[in-house]
Amino acid sequence: MPRRKFDVFSMSFLDAICCGFGSVVLIFMLITAQGNSHVKKVTDDRRSEALLVEQQLLDERKNLAEIKNSLEVLDKSKVTTQGLSERVLAELDAAKQELAESEAETLARRARLEKLKADIASLEEGAKRLEDQTKKPGGGAAVRGFKGTGDRLYLTGMRVGGQHVLILVDASASMLDETLVNILRMRNMSDDKKLRSEKWRQAVTIADWISTQIPTTAQFQMYTFNTRAEPLVEGSAGQWLKLDGATLEKALNRLRKVVPKDGTSLENAFAVAKQMNPQPDNLILITDGLPTQGKDPPTKKLVDGDDRLRLFERAIAALPKKLPVNTILLPMEGDPQAPYMFWSLAKSTQGSFMAPSRDWP
Repeated sequence: MPRRKFDVFSMSFLDAICCGFGSVVLIFMLITAQGNSHVKKVTDDRRSEALLVEQQLLDERKNLAEIKNSLEVLDKSKVTTQGLSERVLAELDAAKQELAESEAETLARRARLEKLKADIASLEEGAKRLEDQTKKPGGGAAVRGFKGTGDRLYLTGMRVGGQHVLILVDASASMLDETLVNILRMRNMSDDKKLRSEKWRQAVTIADWISTQIPTTAQFQMYTFNTRAEPLVEGSAGQWLKLDGATLEKALNRLRKVVPKDGTSLENAFAVAKQMNPQPDNLILITDGLPTQGKDPPTKKLVDGDDRLRLFERAIAALPKKLPVNTILLPMEGDPQAPYMFWSLAKSTQGSFMAPSRDWP
């Protein structure tokens, strides 16, 4: 029998090789499956941790935004608080100053009160004497009565006697107020507001009071003046009027409707005294300062203090001789020479001069 030929790649060998290869593949697949399971588990754990960290990061960012907003609110509150603090401190300083001024004013009021008490005590006798004089024949109280709104008693020393009494009431624009600024402001207001100005109402009240002091046996005449002089009773220019209640009321009612305006011509006002026949033996002037023009309007726009003095001297020259001039001077800003000049006029004519307070008569 012939010998069998040896073959390396016989079926048995191939079977062994395939079984070995299959075993290797199986082992690799088992190892890979087990590794993938472990990796997946680790990856899932890491992903969960990453998501948790990311959520925490979002929360922290949100907290950071809230903190920033809170800081902005605190900064605004700080600025507001600083402003309020400064205002409170300023108000506190103002309150302290006001308290100090109030205490000083209280002491001054107490001193004035004591002085007023002493004045009242010393004036009681004089007041009684004046009251007795008004009850005598010749007093104006028999024609009209007058009750003042002031809370003081006054001894004016003003002569309201005579048989022919001329009353001149300044109705220029300066009678609207005491200050130049308010006068300019009032000039542009309605006539109703001008008539209700405090200074003009006081002038009207003074004229009312004077009318009650004229002797019952006397005759009177009442004029208003600004750039020109006009009688209050229409058609009575240059004439003396009988002193009776109806005539006085007619003149005073007309005075209450006069609206102050324009400049002041004292020369034209004093010229009225020479036009009266007979001439007055007593002149009562209600005004607030030196004149701003003469008989005619001024040639220049600005009238200074020296000009007003010259106009005043020209006005005095228009007065009849030996005529007593009694002046009631209301306050006016920017005319410091007026009180002295009218006091000098009263002294030289044997008249009187008075600068009343706001609550007189």
